[in-house]
Amino acid sequence: MDPTDAELREVLARARTIAVVGLSDKPDRDSNEVARYLRSQGYRIIPVNPLVPEVLGETSYPSVSAIPETERIDIVDVFRHSDQLPAIATEAIRREVPVLWMQLGVQNADAATAIRRAGGRAFENLCIMTQHRRLHIPPVGRSA
Repeated sequence: MDPTDAELREVLARARTIAVVGLSDKPDRDSNEVARYLRSQGYRIIPVNPLVPEVLGETSYPSVSAIPETERIDIVDVFRHSDQLPAIATEAIRREVPVLWMQLGVQNADAATAIRRAGGRAFENLCIMTQHRRLHIPPVGRSA
């Protein structure tokens, strides 16, 4: 089920903090480019990557579950293989994260269904940066 532009706009306009699962510390990787873009638009980025201690000057966590409970997460943006999505969705549900965003090439019907059953939203096979640019979402803290 493809999201409407209105739904995407609402999610992106409301969000403030995005946990990026699979965020690489290598600047030439898509995950790093997307996270840098999102940060330039005012979003707070929380890296999730067990292989690196820090990305983009932020502490990196080994999993969504490892992010301190005091951190509110609005979107979990995933740059991992589709078969890893059910476990990531379970973590997002436990944290009551309202949106699971699966980047281009990443989709998993079971994970999407689980998030939706828990009352959240799931977007599959979509680049959050491309959608943000396409919809002309103003930077966080600024109105159109």
